[in-house]
Amino acid sequence: MSCASSKCVSGAGRPWRMSEGGAQQETAGFRSGFVSILGRPNAGKSTLLNALVGSKIAIVADKPQTTRATIQGVVTTERAQIVFVDTPGIHEADSSINKRMMEMVRAALDERDLLLFVADASRPFVPADAKALDLVSKCGTPVILVLNKIDLLQDKSRLLPLIDRYRQLHEFAECIPMSAESGENLDQLRKTIVARLPQGPAYFPPDHLTDQPERYLAAELVREKILLETRQEVPHSAAVLVDKWEEGPKLIRIYATIYVEKEGQKGILIGAGGSKLKRIGALAREEMERFFGRKIYLDLHVKVQPGWREMPAFLDALDWRTMAGKDEI
Repeated sequence: MSCASSKCVSGAGRPWRMSEGGAQQETAGFRSGFVSILGRPNAGKSTLLNALVGSKIAIVADKPQTTRATIQGVVTTERAQIVFVDTPGIHEADSSINKRMMEMVRAALDERDLLLFVADASRPFVPADAKALDLVSKCGTPVILVLNKIDLLQDKSRLLPLIDRYRQLHEFAECIPMSAESGENLDQLRKTIVARLPQGPAYFPPDHLTDQPERYLAAELVREKILLETRQEVPHSAAVLVDKWEEGPKLIRIYATIYVEKEGQKGILIGAGGSKLKRIGALAREEMERFFGRKIYLDLHVKVQPGWREMPAFLDALDWRTMAGKDEI
């Protein structure tokens, strides 16, 4: 994984990996390209990204709009390099933060070699699916239909009419039923993607995994535990900012603030005698230690910031791109 203090590339443009002489490194037969992962909320896009990359770089929860920003994951093999871009779920934007998320979705449609439209095969087709597909179809980029969560289908015969329903709306390059959770047909999806990428050089070094700064990943892991441990309006009203990051050879000290919109939400997050906040912190710290490979000291506080979802300056502060380069203390 690229460390937070190194230069990160957002994937919005087309970076080239350069040789010492400045020329693009290119190997005969090598394929590379950008692939955006799109779909409605809770279709399993982030689970799919993690499965494709082989490492957890995107948080996962059973709540809509878990993903709030585009997340890049890079897979490099001897034959190819695939730059995946995970996106927020396609939805009707009714707040400033949701409008920003939809702007990210639209941006992820530009300059891509391939699109993965991920749909939940365990749910019936609804008008919102057609509307989401219409947004993706307009860009003219080849689209692979990924019917995810087939592990939840007891009757696999339901797949055929669902595939036909989608094919009536768009001419897909491929259609692959699969399960990101169990890994069924995951290799088939990888091979299909590589076969459809153009020949070209690697954009990033072989060990590059994601463009996210480490402090953003840490904040997201805290938010994931909030999503998993709380209910009602709290998950969507919570935001996490890392205030301070102190890195040593064996220990990383992370000081972070959880922001909510109401005093009642603050009380729920803290819990009786601080029990809920302690549990969220313990779960997040354990996962951070596995991810970063070092001991973690995690200090969490909760503050109320009314209406933060409608505050441009606050939303700017949440943008991971503003965190790049801040990890060197």
